[in-house]
Amino acid sequence: MLELNGVHAHYGKVHVLQGTSLEVHNGEAVSLLGRNGVGKTTTLKTIMGLVPATGGEIVFDGRGLTDLAPHRIPETGIGYVPQGRGIFPTLSVKENLEIALTKAPPSQVTDYVFDRFPRLKERLGQPGGTLSGGEQQMLAIARCLVMQPKLIILDEPTEGIMPILVQDIRREIKAVNDTGVSILLVEQNIKTALRLCSRIYIMEKGTVVHEATAEDLKNDTETLHRYLGVTV
Repeated sequence: MLELNGVHAHYGKVHVLQGTSLEVHNGEAVSLLGRNGVGKTTTLKTIMGLVPATGGEIVFDGRGLTDLAPHRIPETGIGYVPQGRGIFPTLSVKENLEIALTKAPPSQVTDYVFDRFPRLKERLGQPGGTLSGGEQQMLAIARCLVMQPKLIILDEPTEGIMPILVQDIRREIKAVNDTGVSILLVEQNIKTALRLCSRIYIMEKGTVVHEATAEDLKNDTETLHRYLGVTV
């Protein structure tokens, strides 16, 4: 479904992505892990066209993305939940949900979204900036869902969220994936990544250095410690 083949990207003269390759299959949940500053967020931004690829190719559903304008990439079926959520604080929940749409979503889509996130239905007229951190994250995910994506890319969805709500976010991401929507997840919470995803990529210095199933990585204490500095 999604393929990155030897992708390079720069910030000015800084060579951030240095031949990154990974893939996400149809209906699969995959996580991209690594220490801070190794290029995880840049990888996601490059997929979305927010950072231009300077080499390699990005293909989604058989279509090349590297020559598409950033505002055209969501039209291919990719939803993006950026780090920090990226909601519009002065717009209402309803306005945030509909901002990228050219027409109102079908009722079955909104019914599905509000079944997943009933708190949002209760707060449709409320400004997005007045929601809690967890509710803002739900809104960011819901904003993707109303576009009926084939793939959702999430950057640190549990960052800065109260522990009691982290379980809710995990559950909803899992539920979305169970409907057949593919997931590409960047996450500092290793346990969250291992619970939600079937395959894991690890980045270091702008490239993928390790790939494993979640089950294998869970038991690979040497690799976890070497690249992530953790044990689980």
